[in-house]
Amino acid sequence: MAEGAFRGLDTFGSSVSARFFEPTLRLGVTGLARAGKTVFITSLVANLLNRGRMLQFEAARQGRIDSAYLQPQPDDTVPRFAYEDHLAALTGPTPHWPDSTRAVSELRLSLTLRPAGLLSGLQGPRRLHLDIVDYPGEWLLDLALLDKSYSQWSAEVLARLPARQMGADVLQLLTTLDPQSPHDEPQAQKLAAQFTRYLQAARSAGFYDCSPGRFLLPGALEGSPVLTFGPLPAPDRPARRSLWREMERRYEAYKSKVVQPFFRDHFTKIDRQVVLVDALSAIHSGPQAVEDLRQAMGDVLSAFRPGRNGFLTSLLRGKRVEKILFAATKADHLHHQQHPQMSAIIEALTAEARDRAQFAGAETAALALASLRATTEEMRPHEGADLPCVRGRLLKTGRQAAFYPGALPEDPAQLLVPARQGAQSWLEGDYQAMQFAPAAFSLKPGDGPPHIRLDRAAEFLIGDQL
Repeated sequence: MAEGAFRGLDTFGSSVSARFFEPTLRLGVTGLARAGKTVFITSLVANLLNRGRMLQFEAARQGRIDSAYLQPQPDDTVPRFAYEDHLAALTGPTPHWPDSTRAVSELRLSLTLRPAGLLSGLQGPRRLHLDIVDYPGEWLLDLALLDKSYSQWSAEVLARLPARQMGADVLQLLTTLDPQSPHDEPQAQKLAAQFTRYLQAARSAGFYDCSPGRFLLPGALEGSPVLTFGPLPAPDRPARRSLWREMERRYEAYKSKVVQPFFRDHFTKIDRQVVLVDALSAIHSGPQAVEDLRQAMGDVLSAFRPGRNGFLTSLLRGKRVEKILFAATKADHLHHQQHPQMSAIIEALTAEARDRAQFAGAETAALALASLRATTEEMRPHEGADLPCVRGRLLKTGRQAAFYPGALPEDPAQLLVPARQGAQSWLEGDYQAMQFAPAAFSLKPGDGPPHIRLDRAAEFLIGDQL
């Protein structure tokens, strides 16, 4: 209740400032593993600064943006998003992908706008501050832990382990541990280390339910008690000072000292949200990864507080996420003929999550995009037919190659139904995924980096404020 009251006061101050001075819009950007958050933010900012490629961004197309410029971010305790370093990595003489997101960072982009409407001649230019907040998707999934007890979380984790090869070592270790035995720190450390290795292997294999997220990105918390626990089968009556009781205590400490501060300090202040999804890699990994991704999307939305932000509702209920965009990244890994199928798949994957958000009053959308286009398209003859391929520079070898990933189905149910039924592999179709390095390109004055549908994403997220 106290946290809610403080959030209300903070929201009240922000609302008054936005109404009578210069409005600020906070855009949260997150995504699950390998989704391309850093590239998305870098390309979005570069294309808002140089809007020549933003043809479907109405404010830019109609010339209503006079200028765009970067300013120091308002939060003095949050690191600045290293935009210039990331842009140099993507556009330099030897382009390479920048380092992935490992902590919260922020960047403020200010837009000067021409007045519009009947009274525009009586008004001066106005400003909109766009605060872009970048945070790891692994941390977002942690928010679902706030509503789960240690016994619930342990039961869910233990139910998943038998179906995954990488979980065998954890199950083997649990046969040697007695949850009712007195707490022994070497045993706790051994369990935490083995569980961490399982999470790392699961993420590498394409699974998404890899929480607690700080086990993968520990930072300064590495080796601390809040990261030294693991799942245990629940005893009927846990004994005092037992291994179970200590694991439960540390799990609750993780929620109160790690997850809740992130929720309070960053997450509750977001107005608009982008969730980036590497759906192609999930499809390549198989039906289990696709079903895992679908469930993760539901967990992602359960962490949001969707709704509309009126002046009084923001004051009484706290800030809500008004718009949520689910974006399937790496659309440049497919020929444009398959983009409608990719868009349909991401819409089907997020259907339940989007329905819940819309019921709460938020506006949602799903689309396929490429923050930075790394390939070109071509048709290649094969067995008497033309295959729609993409050509690019391979990430591992650096050589140029044309690639055909396989034909995505017209009906997303052909993927989602086998995934829900627990199929081990696709019965029809063989879907491949290739990793491309960024292509070398030169930019004309006024143009940002090449992309696919980044302008449509910007229009959905901030167009109504311009």
